[in-house]
Amino acid sequence: MAWEAHHGAQVLININGSPYHYGKRAPREAMIGGRAADYGAFVAWVNTVGGQDELVFDGNSVVFDPHGRLLARAASFEQELLICDIDAATPVHRPLEKIRHEAEGAERLELIVSEISTDGAAAPAARTPIAPRVAQPLMSGGVDSALTAAIACDALGAQNVIGVRMPSRHTSTESLDDAGATAENLGMQLMDFSIEPPHKGFEEILSPVFKGTEPGVAEENLQPRIRSTILHALSNKFGYIVLSTGNKSELATGYGTLYGDIAGGYAVLKDITKTTVYELCRYRNSLGAAIPERVMTKPPSAELKPDQKDTDSLPPYEELDPILRGYIEDDLSPEELVAAGHKPETVARVIQLVDRSEYKRRQAPPGVKITPRAFGRDRRMPIVNRYSPNGLGGPGPN
Repeated sequence: MAWEAHHGAQVLININGSPYHYGKRAPREAMIGGRAADYGAFVAWVNTVGGQDELVFDGNSVVFDPHGRLLARAASFEQELLICDIDAATPVHRPLEKIRHEAEGAERLELIVSEISTDGAAAPAARTPIAPRVAQPLMSGGVDSALTAAIACDALGAQNVIGVRMPSRHTSTESLDDAGATAENLGMQLMDFSIEPPHKGFEEILSPVFKGTEPGVAEENLQPRIRSTILHALSNKFGYIVLSTGNKSELATGYGTLYGDIAGGYAVLKDITKTTVYELCRYRNSLGAAIPERVMTKPPSAELKPDQKDTDSLPPYEELDPILRGYIEDDLSPEELVAAGHKPETVARVIQLVDRSEYKRRQAPPGVKITPRAFGRDRRMPIVNRYSPNGLGGPGPN
């Protein structure tokens, strides 16, 4: 554009495909406004709208004047014909009411919901030739599956979302009720399959080999793998797209089962930490009843053994998520994380979990990018790496 402006162009049009992440709009517009001022020309920066694999393009096309001042901005995550009349002598613009700014609180959550609903969740079903517009999430009664179902219903319509409940011997009555209440609130279909028969069958098959050993993770992981088999059998038979319900906190630390709950066609919450999941649930409920209150207040649990809680394997999410953001998104060292006020032993433990779980993340489905650094496209580390700052490394159990 510099060449065109130097040779007398007064209006410069830049056709772009700039993917969104939260917090990007301000520096993006500062850059565009700076170029307009540098060139002494009007700049119409036109951005695409829609989703592609892990990326979402947010629109937010803008027009800047030769002084670097914003004249108009198109809508977020919506296709729009924005009209802006300009004159080299006296710029006149419309519509100013379209101009919005990123903020904390509800508007920040609105932007995230818009991204993962309108384009993130809908894109695989609407734009991929092999995937129909029917989504299929596991309904466990937990907060992640409830939010995933709500997003899918908002994006595709409840008539195109089929939840699947698959209780085991460890599934609580409360979880079954919560999953049913969520489905009823959203108006989506719900299917039920007990995994107890295949669970017993696998235990019988493995009993000669497992005999004499202490029950542990191997026995627990039979359950999510059976559930995954049922989900993908339905997907094969009817062409549904399986929505993985795992979040960024779980994916970061490897708190998920390979070929079980990690598997799927699309991971809606892949770049959303657990604490943000709760924020989004409350925001979604502010728009209309969707997720029962008990889903958001009960202690999170995988329910793969009696009285299991996420905190049996992970630090509390209020401690975990800030460390994950610092380590993954801000490239902070262990020393810097400790200096920021985190417990040294917790920092060391979390970093070890993240580093040892890279091989699991390689096998996770794609998911919509929300933060400046998402797993997969933005952060991809060697699985085999001799360097470890804590003297620990190698893949962990699955």
